[in-house]
Amino acid sequence: MSAPTKKSILANLNPRQREAVETTEGALLILAGPGSGKTRVIAHRIAYLVREKRVHPRRILAVTFTNKAAKEMRDRVHALVGEEAGSDITLGTFHGVCARILRVDGEAVGIERSFTIYDSSDQIAAVKRALADMGLDSKRVAPRAVLSAISRAKSELQGPRQFAALVADYFQEVTSRVYLRYQELLEESNALDFDDILLKVVELYQERQDVLEKYAERWGYVHIDEFQDTNIAQYILAKQWASAHGNICVVGDPDQSIYAWRAADIRNILNFENDFPDTKVVILDQNYRSTQTILDTAHSVISLNKQRKEKNLWTENAAGLPVVVHEAYDHEDEATFVTEEIQRLVRENDVAYRDVAVMYRTNAQSRPMEEALVRRSVPYRLIGGTRFYERREVKDLLAYLRLIQNPFDAVAMMRVINKPSRGIGDRTLAELARWSREKKIPPYAALQVVAETERDSPDAVDGPTSAHPFRKRTAGALLLFLGLVNELIELSKTETLSALLDTLIDRTDYKPYIMADEDGEDRWENVQELRAVVLQYDELKSEHALASFLEDVALITDVDEMDASDSVTLITLHAAKGLEFPVVFIAGLEEGILPHMRSLESGNPEQLEEERRLCYVGMTRAKQRLYLVRAFRRAFGGHNPPSRFLADIPPDLVTQSERAAQAEMLTPRRYRHVARDDAETPAVPADSFAAGDRVRHPKFGEGIVVSSEPSGMDYQVVIAFQGEAGIKKLLLSFAPLEKIEA
Repeated sequence: MSAPTKKSILANLNPRQREAVETTEGALLILAGPGSGKTRVIAHRIAYLVREKRVHPRRILAVTFTNKAAKEMRDRVHALVGEEAGSDITLGTFHGVCARILRVDGEAVGIERSFTIYDSSDQIAAVKRALADMGLDSKRVAPRAVLSAISRAKSELQGPRQFAALVADYFQEVTSRVYLRYQELLEESNALDFDDILLKVVELYQERQDVLEKYAERWGYVHIDEFQDTNIAQYILAKQWASAHGNICVVGDPDQSIYAWRAADIRNILNFENDFPDTKVVILDQNYRSTQTILDTAHSVISLNKQRKEKNLWTENAAGLPVVVHEAYDHEDEATFVTEEIQRLVRENDVAYRDVAVMYRTNAQSRPMEEALVRRSVPYRLIGGTRFYERREVKDLLAYLRLIQNPFDAVAMMRVINKPSRGIGDRTLAELARWSREKKIPPYAALQVVAETERDSPDAVDGPTSAHPFRKRTAGALLLFLGLVNELIELSKTETLSALLDTLIDRTDYKPYIMADEDGEDRWENVQELRAVVLQYDELKSEHALASFLEDVALITDVDEMDASDSVTLITLHAAKGLEFPVVFIAGLEEGILPHMRSLESGNPEQLEEERRLCYVGMTRAKQRLYLVRAFRRAFGGHNPPSRFLADIPPDLVTQSERAAQAEMLTPRRYRHVARDDAETPAVPADSFAAGDRVRHPKFGEGIVVSSEPSGMDYQVVIAFQGEAGIKKLLLSFAPLEKIEA
């Protein structure tokens, strides 16, 4: 491979990119907007140092966050300087580089070279052991929540004693004690967790000036990618590596800082110039990804943030189509619109399924999308998450419902018999499974045998008997579970399905069980989403509702795997960073969803700014078409006002969806609200509907009005539509209904 020349290294770079590549001495802050070619700039800057400035590759350090990003960087650098020279460059993730440092010099701070790195499951196991050693119940103190607090403390360079000095509540006090024991367990095992890998290198450099000088002098040119995502420990490391020469190039974008929950600190990039006063700033504002309309739309949202550095993205691409804004009736209608619009784009335009991404704020929002795509045979892949019906809390509740429907379902019983914990341990479960197999009956029948035995012989001696192998205390726990199942079976014969699920959640204390997890709020949102599905079966008779629901769910979860080579991508906004798609749908643009309710309730403007950045990241993933979609109401959230981010977009940049425009042309709004003293009485509709009237809806087709009743300031019309649409409850002010004359 011939060595690239200065001309070839700088070829095809725009003026700002060339300026960044040729600025090799001192501190350089590259503010790189989305789609501006930042990875290309870093790779070419490294090549320029090697080929033009004659810097030995061994003196160059380039650090990023993920193995994927590191591999992409390595491939680009090798293509420019050759594999031989490229192999001498220290290029990797923060954790990879620091682990190598500790293997060489960690003994200076008491770390043996043979140390083990604990992954997340190892860390949880160590926290559980620490809890046990402290006499604390891991069922009452959530190990994941404790580990998350320890991780954040380490990212802020707080050891166990520094953390203990700052405790402010009971949870932090418990965590401080567990933290100390957890760290002792790691040391006893000669192990480091992910946070230790960074923390110990910082400590190494602080305690051994000679070691710091060795690395600072070796790496004369330091590059840090995605600088807006660094935490305090990573920021200190960057300063330590540049301490001998000040030649540090950091690349990032404050507008794309969306990981505060991982301890990323946006102040690191905003205040970089304070620590390096002679910093040169280069703004990469030419975008190669999106249309100008998409860029202007995204800028209108992000420009209202205060924690940012101003840049106006521009592109030589065409102005492009207006951004489509669509208001659906509910989350099911939202998913239907997205799916039908995807099918239309594939059918009428040069769009493939693989070109399309559907993005959302929370994992729970994927459920209606998944179901709508499956119903219409649209292939999809779920990125960064588990399919809705495969999520732990959803599978738990489905197992309970399956058990109510069929108590002889052994798999369902063994899944939930001790969820939440009711004192039935693994040894008891193994014995129950063995004994029921021996008797050739399902576990439920085996429990009935235990119940009958205990009822007939209440004064029998404690311990295994000829009738069953359980001690009285164990038998008592098993029979409490049997009683719960039998109670729920009886309720299922009379209650609506949603009432049955509510009782199940209440009687099992399932909400506090999942809320104890670090991600408990997200899990509870999934439970609420499941309840939204269940509500649709309340119109059925009790004896049919449960069986019908479980059958429908089974058809969704058991659907054959579709070809993933050409499939729609479903992805959270957090996971979408760094990706791009010709067509992007962002769903759930409502107050409480995006921005999320947690940011609104916190009262912290910084959290709301991060929500705005998250919306901006989603928008700037789109290359050609961007859809912003919201639902008028959600089953578990009631009526949701439109997201404030929609109001920030100038009207000339957006347009209605074709479906909304057609619906409005077909059926203009039929009534208006009037001033009145009685706020409970809605305005009288211009066109009234009565039970038995035939109507037409542009989406659901023809139907018969079942009822029309006042609902707050509106009228709720219940309509039985033909075909799969079924029963729908619509608000008259919103529903584009057309009366069909007899």
